[in-house]
Amino acid sequence: MEDLSVITADSFQGQEADVVILSLVRSNPDGNIGFLKDYRRMNVAMTRAKLKLIVIGDSTKLGKDGFYKAFIDYTEGCGCYHSVFELIY
Repeated sequence: MEDLSVITADSFQGQEADVVILSLVRSNPDGNIGFLKDYRRMNVAMTRAKLKLIVIGDSTKLGKDGFYKAFIDYTEGCGCYHSVFELIY
């Protein structure tokens, strides 16, 4: 693979890439999304893909937050949302 980078959203600020894979996976017993509440960081991460943005996360958990619910609704509306269940069944 050519020019593969694995970095944090903070260290990616000011850069772009053809494809960005963003992991929003959170796991805790309280169901909190923690640092994902920092929407400025998410803006940096989500707007740096030139050709394709792939976001991986628990839509049930993320959808409880207004920012992420709007994003999920947008992706569903344009036919870009896919559930992992589509892949395993």
